[in-house]
Amino acid sequence: MSKKKMVSPKAVTFSEKIKANHNDELLLVNKRLAQQIEERKKRAAELIIANTELAFQNKEKEKRAAELVIANTELAYQNKEKEKRAAELVIANTELAFQNKEKENRAAELAIANKELAYQNLEKEKRAAELLIANENLTFQNIEKEKRAVELSLANKELEAFTYISTHHLQEPLRKIQVFSNRITTDEYQNLSEKGKYYFDRIEVSASHMQALINDLLTYSRTSVTEKTFENISLNTVINKVLENLKEEITVKKAIIELSGNCKAYIIPSQFDQLMCNLISNSLKFSKPEATPHIIIETLYTKPKTNTKKKSSAGYCHITITDNGIGFDPQFETRIFEMFQQLNSKTDYKGTGIGLAIVKKIVENHNGIITATGKLNQGAKFDIYIPVA
Repeated sequence: MSKKKMVSPKAVTFSEKIKANHNDELLLVNKRLAQQIEERKKRAAELIIANTELAFQNKEKEKRAAELVIANTELAYQNKEKEKRAAELVIANTELAFQNKEKENRAAELAIANKELAYQNLEKEKRAAELLIANENLTFQNIEKEKRAVELSLANKELEAFTYISTHHLQEPLRKIQVFSNRITTDEYQNLSEKGKYYFDRIEVSASHMQALINDLLTYSRTSVTEKTFENISLNTVINKVLENLKEEITVKKAIIELSGNCKAYIIPSQFDQLMCNLISNSLKFSKPEATPHIIIETLYTKPKTNTKKKSSAGYCHITITDNGIGFDPQFETRIFEMFQQLNSKTDYKGTGIGLAIVKKIVENHNGIITATGKLNQGAKFDIYIPVA
């Protein structure tokens, strides 16, 4: 038999007490641990639920974030569009303000224009009334002018007939004066005293001048009363014929004649012959004693100068006759074509003062224009425009 160790009661009790305390503490710890585990399980369950909720919320947040990005992008676009619309609206408002201002200006101008128009209409009515009266007066004046024109035409025809007949009738007594003067010169001149011879010479000079005057008056009359038959011929043909007829005078004067150009026009040959004869004779007559006469005749197609009274779109034949003679004072440029105008001394340059009047009459018979220009001792120039058609 084994011997059992003997324990004192006091020692067992303390050990048991310690064990018991330790067990109690362990039990308490286990209990607490079980509670903590239970709490942790609850927390874990709650955490799982929370994580699941959090994951759901995060997913929702991501969706919201994505939607917010889209919304922000849309908002940014809309803001940009709004800014554009705002800028356009500012421009539109500025334009509208300008247009409104312009409309106001136009309205003001329209008001002024309406007033002006009303005034003008009133003035037009006045002018219309005045014009009506003026037209009535003009109609009356035209009727009176037609009457005067008819009367003047008859008077001119009577005057031309009178001039023509008178000059014809004057020829006979003048011829008798010249015949008897020739007889006295032949048979009785030596029996006259010196004073008688002087007076008789003056009679012959006067008779000669009267003969020239009658011839020129007859020529002037013929330009009005003769039949005007126009022919389409070369002007140079007529001019050359005149130069041939004046050959003796040209030779005596040792004149230089230059002819250039060659126009054709409808003219009255006999009258145009007279026209050129008078102008060339004038240049020869009024030449300077110390200088050789130089006459330039040119014909070319043209239109009349703008400063002439007659205007036409039709072509003209422009004839210029320029000389280096004694010329004339420019103040006589218009008077030179009047009847009996003699600008130079009758003693030095004999003439009747009708030659250029005949020239003007012939040009008028051709519906033409003639002008004269000149300076003293620097020659003269005649410009003639004859319609081609």
